[in-house]
Amino acid sequence: MALRIVFMGTPDFSVPALEALLHAGHDLAAVYSQPPRRSGRGMKETPSPVHSRADAAGIPVFTPTSLKPVEAVERFRGHDADVAVVVAYGMLLPETILDAPGHGALNIHASLLPRWRGAAPIHRAILAGDTETGISIMKMDAGLDTGPVALTEALAIGADETVGALHDRLASLGGRMIVSALDALESGTLTFVDQPAKGVTYAHKIDKAEALIDWRRSSTEVHNQIRGLSPFPGAWCAMPIGDR
Repeated sequence: MALRIVFMGTPDFSVPALEALLHAGHDLAAVYSQPPRRSGRGMKETPSPVHSRADAAGIPVFTPTSLKPVEAVERFRGHDADVAVVVAYGMLLPETILDAPGHGALNIHASLLPRWRGAAPIHRAILAGDTETGISIMKMDAGLDTGPVALTEALAIGADETVGALHDRLASLGGRMIVSALDALESGTLTFVDQPAKGVTYAHKIDKAEALIDWRRSSTEVHNQIRGLSPFPGAWCAMPIGDR
């Protein structure tokens, strides 16, 4: 029996998970994504990658600027979902939303929790010189990536691997793992383990100031900085060329 799901995601990273759920035959009741942003020539409003994929699949898409108002909560409850699947949605979810589906909300997080909780786990893992990362499937609670974890799978980080390459591998892995998690949820065998108190680190958003290369740092640190910011926002430096 297919689960009735509300999917919540926004960027390219979220699309493989949405594709996996579609291919697995689950009932996608609705998709939630960040509102269209102005971009490109003419600053036209452009829907997110998840929004575009959901449109193509004929799934109703909702793009609220907040999920706190009573009417937003009532609309969300009206989807009568068994579970919400959340991946890089880009908005904190109030408890009224987390508690609305029968089985709560499952999050696909791109790290081996509790290492690299927060907004930029893929960047931070490479910037820190980590040799391993992975995907965690966790049940969301009111904290920042603090919920209990059901599944983890590790990936080795290549010595020269960039954020862009690792991003794509993790996105694909997340899609496979969420299908496995939902299979276990359907059969009643999905279990959760609280995250350990030791080993917690936070993956704060990348500041553009971090992109400037300081050549006084070690070659390893510079190497990690360049690949940890490639392709976005990109590392850079200034040097004289002739009289410029």
